[in-house]
Amino acid sequence: MDFCDGRTWRKSSRSGEQGECVFVAAEASSVGVRDSKEGPAGAALWVGRGDWALLTRHLSR
Repeated sequence: MDFCDGRTWRKSSRSGEQGECVFVAAEASSVGVRDSKEGPAGAALWVGRGDWALLTRHLSR
């Protein structure tokens, strides 16, 4: 999905089917996360790849 910021955002496989979608985008040193309800102008949370790995490892337990 294009949020008009030049990045390629993909829908998380953990997103719900009723519109509660989380999108992620990866760059060389960071990963961005955003809520689809915020729309194209909504804010994104950017974290370093190491922190992202820790977060996803913790959430998958």
